[in-house]
Amino acid sequence: MPKNKGKGGKNRKRGKNEADDEKRELVFKEDGQEYAQVLRMLGNGRCEATCIDGTKRLCHIRGKMHKKVWIAAGDIVLVGLRDYQDDKADVILKYMPDEARLLKAYGELPENTRLNEGIAGGLDEEEDGAGDDYIELVDMCCAGYLSVSGEDMKLARAIGTRVFLSFVALQ
Repeated sequence: MPKNKGKGGKNRKRGKNEADDEKRELVFKEDGQEYAQVLRMLGNGRCEATCIDGTKRLCHIRGKMHKKVWIAAGDIVLVGLRDYQDDKADVILKYMPDEARLLKAYGELPENTRLNEGIAGGLDEEEDGAGDDYIELVDMCCAGYLSVSGEDMKLARAIGTRVFLSFVALQ
C-alpha cells in the first residue's frame, strides 16, 4: 500500500480561521480596471454590476475568489475590463465595507454611491424617510396592505425579502 502523504478531505478547509481580522492594503484601480457595484447575482460564478462609468456589465468571478469570497448585491468590487468585449468584465477584488467607505472618502467613488445596501429589492425610497411605506402582504387567510416604518423597510430591503414578520398594523 502507498504511504499517505499530505492532508486530505474538505474538513481541513473548514478549520478555525484566525486571519480574518488582519487589515490589508487598500487597492486602487489601474488602467483597464473600474469600480463597480453588484446589482444581482446570476449564478454560475457571474453577477450583474453597474460600473462607476455608468455602464451595466456582466461580470465573471475569477476562480481564485470562487467559493472563497462571497459576493452579494450592493457590494463594491474592482473589475477588470475586457479589450474585446465592452459589456463583460472580470471581478478582481471585493472591497470590505470599511474599505469601500475609505474609497468614497478619498473621492474614488461618487458621492451618490450607496454603500452596504442591497439593491436586489429594486424599490425606490425617499432619502428623508418621510411618509409611510407599504408592502403587499399575501397570505392564505388574508391579503392587504400594512403600514411599515422606514427602518423596517430598510431592513427588509437589506435582507432582500418582500414580506417579513415585524409589521406595524394600520391605525
